[in-house]
Amino acid sequence: MTSLALTTARRVPFWATVGLAVVAWLIAWFITLPLANWIAYELLGLEQGSGVGDAVAFFLYDVPKVLLLLGGIVTVVSFLRSFVSPERVRRALAGRGVLPGTLAAAGFGTVTPFCSCSAVPLFIGFVEAGVPLGVTFAFLIASPMVNEIAIVLLWGLFGPWVALAYMAAGLTVAVVAGLVIGKLHLERYVEDYVWAIHSNGAPVIQMKLTIEDRIRDAWTSTRTLVWKVLPFVLIGIGIGAIIHGFVPTDLVVSIGGSGNPLAVPALVLLGVPLYSNAAGTIPIIEVLIAKGLPMGSALAFMMAITALSFPEMVILRRVMKPQLIAVFAGVVAAGILFVGYLFNAFYA
Repeated sequence: MTSLALTTARRVPFWATVGLAVVAWLIAWFITLPLANWIAYELLGLEQGSGVGDAVAFFLYDVPKVLLLLGGIVTVVSFLRSFVSPERVRRALAGRGVLPGTLAAAGFGTVTPFCSCSAVPLFIGFVEAGVPLGVTFAFLIASPMVNEIAIVLLWGLFGPWVALAYMAAGLTVAVVAGLVIGKLHLERYVEDYVWAIHSNGAPVIQMKLTIEDRIRDAWTSTRTLVWKVLPFVLIGIGIGAIIHGFVPTDLVVSIGGSGNPLAVPALVLLGVPLYSNAAGTIPIIEVLIAKGLPMGSALAFMMAITALSFPEMVILRRVMKPQLIAVFAGVVAAGILFVGYLFNAFYA
């Protein structure tokens, strides 16, 4: 058998596997709801409409639904992202002006999500590459706040308009915060050792990957991501199930409803000490909105958790002096408050 025939023979099972995976994903997506209801109300014999029954049904439905969204769509996004290397992102941002660089940084942040543990090396890498401080902050804000996980889950749970509106709001916060921080010229509040780091100039080796390689790498990356966020997903959905089944609607509305003018800042303050990501937060937001919490208040709460969490500030302290962290938190908080009130007015 020739080498071409061998290559073709290897590709057929690969693409057959991809096709079967797509079909299996679609089947799983459509049977999740009836299967969850059958397990909760028929197999387990729980009463429909009761607190326990509704909480269990919600948990059994939301866990596979969120994991299917993550596993399917994030794989596609990871495949597309494989064509853009981190080094290319840094070079592109370093070679632009302040406004184009800030806009580009916020845009890149939506497709290159990071967790708080990677905030420090990212910050150092951007400063090392000559990226202005404001541009760097635009990336650091957009990346955890507006990433494919947040967009995918919001799209799947609330529809495209909410997802797109949230993306626009998050990008606006990132861009405005980046421009404001850049105008304040706060470079002196970056720790001195960061400026002492110089790139060694080592060449970056670019590997040419086939489509099959990129798909395999995307799936591997997705599995790693899903495994990393799985505890947050289970905790978030568990909390959401308890709220869904047991927390009275009147209580939620009285605390964070549109009748409370301080609901948005109160929820932002509540979100700061928490630590989670979009995958763990959005299921809770889903239930709170269903219970009557206004859209803006709920999204401001999520933004505070993902972009203003206290654990991330502690990590960023390794590269920033307290004055810079305070300015960063204040500017981002102001943007989140504005978005919260705007969404509340728009969706009232």
